[in-house]
Amino acid sequence: MTTTANRFHVHLHVADLDANIQFYSALFGTQPGVRKHDYAKWMLDDPRLNFAISTDKHGDIGIAHLGLQAGDGAALEAIGQRLREADAINLAEAGTTCCYARSDKYWAEDPQGVRWESFHTFGEATTYYAPDAVEPTAGCCTPDAAQAACNSRKAAQCFDSAD
Repeated sequence: MTTTANRFHVHLHVADLDANIQFYSALFGTQPGVRKHDYAKWMLDDPRLNFAISTDKHGDIGIAHLGLQAGDGAALEAIGQRLREADAINLAEAGTTCCYARSDKYWAEDPQGVRWESFHTFGEATTYYAPDAVEPTAGCCTPDAAQAACNSRKAAQCFDSAD
């Protein structure tokens, strides 16, 4: 089975969304493909990068997390299997809403505590996070927030990370 190439992902929390959109648009030579009142995303081919920025209601700025965007479900499962073998999965989610997208995800942390999100996106969403989820206290799109949202949804929407 042939899989679509994966893409490196970087998500930053920023203090001033408009100033950062201006800066990163100049750096990348293009405007973001997705722009919301609290979020922007560039899907770049050179370098092959999913680069996202968002405001954080708690005022945190800097790297929110790094990740790998899988080209398809099979590629995500291959990443998930490698993370399982390393006993590194903190949380696995199925059909979650985050960052205006619908995705399946695996969350892990490296030995330094850097958060890694491996995900396959299969649709758009009209909200930053699931409207039926408890509003995350640690910010959206983090393992802590994902776990809180996962706990507020049907268990079937979350993978068992011990699988």
